[in-house]
Amino acid sequence: MIRLRREFFLVLLVAAMHLGVGAYSASAQDQTQPPSEETPKPAGSSVPIPVINSGDQQDQNGQSNLSPDANPLTGVVTPTLGAPEIRHSYWVPGVQWSGVMQSNSYNQTANSAWLMNNFLVANLSLLQSWSHSQLNINYSGGGFFSTDSTQGNGTVQQLAASQSFQWNRWQFQLLDEFSYLPQTSLGFGGGTGLGVPGIGGSLGPVIPGIGGGYVPNQSIYLAEGPRYSNASVVQMTYMISPRGSLTVSGSYGVLNFVDAGNVDDQMTTATIGYNYLLSREASVGLFYQFGAYHFSGQPDAYGSHSLNFAYGRKLTGRLALQTYIGPLFTTSRISTNGDTVSHGVNVGASLTLGFRNGNLTGNYNHGISGGSGILNGSTVDQMNFGLSHGLSRVWSGQINVGYGHNTPIEGFGSVESQAYNTWNFGGGVSRPFGRNVSLAIAYNATITKNSLPGCTSGNCDENSTYNYVTINFQWHSRPFVLP
Repeated sequence: MIRLRREFFLVLLVAAMHLGVGAYSASAQDQTQPPSEETPKPAGSSVPIPVINSGDQQDQNGQSNLSPDANPLTGVVTPTLGAPEIRHSYWVPGVQWSGVMQSNSYNQTANSAWLMNNFLVANLSLLQSWSHSQLNINYSGGGFFSTDSTQGNGTVQQLAASQSFQWNRWQFQLLDEFSYLPQTSLGFGGGTGLGVPGIGGSLGPVIPGIGGGYVPNQSIYLAEGPRYSNASVVQMTYMISPRGSLTVSGSYGVLNFVDAGNVDDQMTTATIGYNYLLSREASVGLFYQFGAYHFSGQPDAYGSHSLNFAYGRKLTGRLALQTYIGPLFTTSRISTNGDTVSHGVNVGASLTLGFRNGNLTGNYNHGISGGSGILNGSTVDQMNFGLSHGLSRVWSGQINVGYGHNTPIEGFGSVESQAYNTWNFGGGVSRPFGRNVSLAIAYNATITKNSLPGCTSGNCDENSTYNYVTINFQWHSRPFVLP
């Protein structure tokens, strides 16, 4: 009964988001925007490169300078507010230093002294456009030095890349998100440039994100040590008619840990869906999704099947909404109670609102995941919200909230009373110094509450709070034009 009430609440949540966004988008169409500031010019060129930020989405005539988002509703790619029109291909190198002060390490007790990690990272962003294709790359890589003897020194790597092709009725997309981090990606970087690959800001290419249900889950904070995470996507869309299209996609994700004691997992998904345009802004869709979850060196394996109804709404520069819901059936290779099939609900939503000098983002997904390095598969609820806004002519502020709730997959003899809850709260301010330097200062708190019956280790059932203060300096050169 409790689970039914929770699933009914999820349906109401998605419906309420749709109704609220519909009202907002109707009023947003009547709002006017200020003219954009002069765009920077690349070295050696007198023609400006188009750039975009939260307060630079209109040209001097009040018209949008963004190309509409063309990602299909039933695909695995999250919608965006649009991308700047491409006048030149370019690449931009940069470097950043981040000092992260941490109240305690998850390898130590909650009363440990403050720790310090110094990150020195090189950045690269590249945009290459051809007549029928486009390549976007944001990459950051470097090392860190830590006063935490249990963690030591190490390296960090982050990459987001996309390659798209467009021919008449065909659209083909390749995407990849990779990271090698000393801890979970949840809250890493504290809302500063440290947590984002590439140079960030208005010159960073707009790379659409991969939906939360297709990226390895890292929302359980007990998983320790460095880890590799990668999600790769292949997606193809064919226009059947002016209003209808068919989308087929496949993705593969891995979460592998360097240290022993964690659970490595691999996830493979496949989707096929039909998209239909109700109007220029609204669309509906129906898609089938299959997922397979395996765990290195262990016999457990799960498969998931769901048939989902989707609704989306887009208004270039102002609104990007994607929601879906449908029944979920999970099969297990091994079951201790004789059952091999359980049922539930598959729910997801992604929302971006653009407004004067800022934007609001949010996403939510409920379904099956790999278990975040702790469980052999889990039922996950994960939410993230962020708000950014200009505070003055040069200063801007941001706040973010994240939550992850993981339990063993129900119906297969697991200890279903186990629960892992992780909250992340943060906020900060940033400002540029000229065209090439920026400063960001942020605070984040991660709070964990785990309910683990039968656990005997020191912090299984205790609440733990981890505080982070991040200072980030970034420098990047002027853009270099590519032929």
